[in-house]
Parts: sequence; C-alpha cells; structure tokens
Amino acid sequence: MNEHPNTNLHRRQTRYAEQVKKNSELRRRLLTGLLTLVACVVAGGQNIAHAQNSAAKSVLRIGYQKYGTLTVLKGNASLEKRLAPLGVDVKWIEFPAGPQLLEGLNVGSIDFGTTGEAPPIFAQAAGADLLYVGNEPAAPAGEAIVVPKGSALKSVADLKGKKIVLNKGSNVHYLLVKLLEKAGLAYKDVEVVFLAPADARAAFERGSVDAWAIWDPFLAAAEKQLGARVLADGKGAVSNHQFYLASRLYAQKHPAIISLILEEIAKTGDWSAKNIRENAAILSVQIGLEPSIVELSVGRFSYGVKPLSEAVIHEQQSIADTFADLKLIPKRIHVRDAVWLPSGAKTAAVK
Repeated sequence: MNEHPNTNLHRRQTRYAEQVKKNSELRRRLLTGLLTLVACVVAGGQNIAHAQNSAAKSVLRIGYQKYGTLTVLKGNASLEKRLAPLGVDVKWIEFPAGPQLLEGLNVGSIDFGTTGEAPPIFAQAAGADLLYVGNEPAAPAGEAIVVPKGSALKSVADLKGKKIVLNKGSNVHYLLVKLLEKAGLAYKDVEVVFLAPADARAAFERGSVDAWAIWDPFLAAAEKQLGARVLADGKGAVSNHQFYLASRLYAQKHPAIISLILEEIAKTGDWSAKNIRENAAILSVQIGLEPSIVELSVGRFSYGVKPLSEAVIHEQQSIADTFADLKLIPKRIHVRDAVWLPSGAKTAAVK
C-alpha cells in the first residue's frame, strides 16, 4: 500500500529539523571551543608580557651606613634617575657598620656598599667573594680613640691594662693596633671589648669601658654630646680610606652599572666637598643628628672616588698582613685578588 503524501512530507520535515538541530549544536560547540582558545591566547600573551616586563626590570641593592657620600646620594636620588631608563630600580638597605654590611654582601642580600679599611679584609679572609671597585682619599682625622671627659688617661700609653670597646673588624680595629704599636704597646696589652656603635656608646656612657675606638659621625657625636676627649686620632698612624665594594658576580655581570654608580658618587662627592654646610644639613636630616655635629664630621671627611692605586693596594695588604700576624683573621690573603679591573666597563652593554 502506498503511503499518503502528507505522511512522507512529515517525515522529510522531521529529518530536516533534526539535521538543523545537530548543525546548531555543532556550531555552538565550535564557538565555545573558539572562545576558549581565544581566552587562552589572550591570557598567555598577558603572562608572557608580564614575564618579559619582570625580566626587563632588575633591582640594584645598595648597602649603606648613615654617613658619607652614599647617604647624600640616597637623599638626592640622582642614581635612581640615571638607572631608571635602563630598567634598574634601586633599593637602599641600612647597616650599623662595615662588617655587618659586608656580611650582607657575602650572603647575597646586597650588591654594592661602602666600608672602611678593615671590613673587606676580614670578609675576604672569611671567603667573601667581593671586589674593591673604588676608594675615597685618606681621612685619618675621621676616627679616634676617645675617653670620658673626666678620665685620668692622658695618652695611648696609659691604655695598658685598660678596657677598650670597638666594633670588631671595623676600620678602628686597625687604628687601635697601630696606635698601640706607636705607643710601644702590644695588642695583648689591652682588653678589647667588641660591640656595635650603639651598644659601644652605651657602655662608654655607663663607664663600663675606659676608652672607645670609633669613627665619624659617632665620633663627632661623642665629642659634642658627651664631652668625650680625643686621646689620639688616625693622623700619622693610619690612612682611613673609605672603600666601595661590590659582589664579584654583580660587578662581572654589570660592569657598566658599576661605572655609572661611581660616576654618580664622584658627582655627589664633588658637590659635597664644595658645599660643606649644605651637605651637613642634608646629612643631618638623613642620619638624625644635629647640624653642628654633622658639620664637624664632614669637615674631616675626604671626597674624590678613584680606582685603587698601587699605593692603596699596598696599604690594604699591609693591614691584611698585620691582622694575619695577630691571628685576627684565619688566613693570609692577597688584596690584589679582590681588586676590580673594569676593562671596557664603560662600553659594556647593560644586561
């Protein structure tokens, strides 16, 4: 029996409707997949851009003490302005003294910093992979051994058997050795107490020690605020150079940045030397001391950063040899091994 025409038409319409439904479902799935793919591509692009920006941005970590040219440089922000176009941010980290600063350099907490003569010798002897990248001229009056204003001690020779406080491994550690030697005394003839500057001052004020070997601006503060009397300063005994140091890894990887830092230090130092009173006013705010105290200390500072000369290297080696002879460091070192040779540094690409 033949089917009725209407029945055949109905079947064709049903099949057509089902096909349309299937096609719609397929288009929906394709559209969903396409949108998901686009979202992934966009997100991936954003992640790549973020990663590229993060990689392009680096941080220079500078260790400083509340004194000297680096503190002024921090205040005027000129280094940040020079480094910003290179994609380098600057992070400043304060330390109470040189030994602590170089400990930070050794463990990778900072890339660059400044200390006196002795800290890098102790650090190098302890295995720190550092490099001397520059130094300021001698400033022997910027460190001294002081006694309370009512002390009966009149000379370094009078320190025999007395208790002297100082920051272990700092520049005044060598000052004490040389002043004792000059007075005909041995290092073992005195009792040395090791304390950081703040604790050393407290001990000095309490009368727990007989003398304090200290550097500016703590020295100037002790003179002005406590009436401390200078028993002897570094003149005729030590040079008291200020050194700029970097981790070997950072200096070798970024020689152009090291050169740029030294350029800014030189500019800031030149300004500071020509504007003592203004310099003191800036430092006064930075370190929280009265301008008169800071002015006294900056008047004893020397400016003019330079690469280490043969004479300066020889002086540092003499200090290292003295400390080795006294068993103050665990082994003999060669200072020259830690002197930066900035071959092509100014033209090297910043990476």
